[in-house]
Amino acid sequence: MTSPYDTVRYQSLQGRSVLISGGASGIGEALVEAFAAQGAKVAFLDIAAEAGQAVAARTGARFVSCDVTDIAALRETIAEIESTAGGVDVLVNNAGKDDRHEMATVEPDGWHRTLALNLDHQFFATQAVTKGMAARGTGSVIMLGSISWMRGRPGMVGYTTAKAAINGMTKTLARELGASGIRVNCIVPGAILTERQKALWLTPEIDAEFIRLQALKFRLDASHVAKLALFLGSDESAGCTGANFVVDAGLTQN
Repeated sequence: MTSPYDTVRYQSLQGRSVLISGGASGIGEALVEAFAAQGAKVAFLDIAAEAGQAVAARTGARFVSCDVTDIAALRETIAEIESTAGGVDVLVNNAGKDDRHEMATVEPDGWHRTLALNLDHQFFATQAVTKGMAARGTGSVIMLGSISWMRGRPGMVGYTTAKAAINGMTKTLARELGASGIRVNCIVPGAILTERQKALWLTPEIDAEFIRLQALKFRLDASHVAKLALFLGSDESAGCTGANFVVDAGLTQN
């Protein structure tokens, strides 16, 4: 069976240590598969143990069970991975959950939980790995945003707030860490077809509407995001930092 990641080889990713959060399903699973196919040493975090073990068995990556909203556990887990792998060269802050919620029903606990799931861990994971990156004088951090905040999508204000904040965090950290040789960029996915989307929200009408609004007339899947992550993790993107890389087939042109 051929892989969608067989068409290009980034020599600089061979043997590189890559850490991915939320790697057991969806975009995260594609990220694990993509970096593993490049010969990188991949470790990934998730709370879904059974799915994580299955991805690890299929790709040869290392799965570590971790709740990224538990910052103490996240820090401890990253320190162990760095010790085992000899550091982290590429961090992909992918974990997130785009739950829907009406503004009137949001309570403080739920609000903070949404930010923890989608924003907080991206900062604290970056804080943890960039100490070692700075010592080595190189590293790539890849944030995951969303065009939902750019489009002002209703029914998910906590999620869009978190994803908008990632834009500012990316630019600030790129400036702050650049002198240490660390690049910080953000991938901003559009309407990506995943099993979660199909199970919870997708209808033929919604599917057709995305195609109508996009400049490119095909549905994006997780591999389109993963392929861009490979570029940003590799030395071929050495001149790129502080940027949003939008993968939405032209949806935000409307």
